[in-house]
Amino acid sequence: MTPRDEAFAAYVGARRPQLFRAAWLLTGDPHRAEDVVQAALTRLYVAWPRVQRAASVDAYVRRAIVNAHVDEGRRPWRREAAAGDALPEPAVAGPGDAVDEHDALWSALRRLPAGQRRVVVLRHWWGLSVEETAADLNVSTGTVKSQTSVALATLREVLAEDLTKESS
Repeated sequence: MTPRDEAFAAYVGARRPQLFRAAWLLTGDPHRAEDVVQAALTRLYVAWPRVQRAASVDAYVRRAIVNAHVDEGRRPWRREAAAGDALPEPAVAGPGDAVDEHDALWSALRRLPAGQRRVVVLRHWWGLSVEETAADLNVSTGTVKSQTSVALATLREVLAEDLTKESS
């Protein structure tokens, strides 16, 4: 194994779980998330010598995941869905999460349009600043702020509705 391959394998080994979770949050489907991560890692491998010398490999990979997610949505077979198909629920809640809260949040996140979901994942899952999110999505900071505001308002509304339904 070459030093390039060793460095790439070490990076992927350390970051793959987080990359998969982020892609899963974007796609809502573990199989599509795997496709998105594979596409992003393929792009990363090709550009590895250049990216490795750059200031932030993570920024490149985040952008590659977002771009791969957008590309996946453009494929014609992704626009077709059988009637009644539901997205699979996560198999296991995260440590310390109540299963009901986890399911409600997951359901609410899936209701967001793809653009808003991307902003929420980058801002609140990855913990990026408004400027970093704007750069990764190739949009203005104002777009990030407005998308975040609308998405969080929608999430609050959906979660409040779910809470009201549960207490009835």
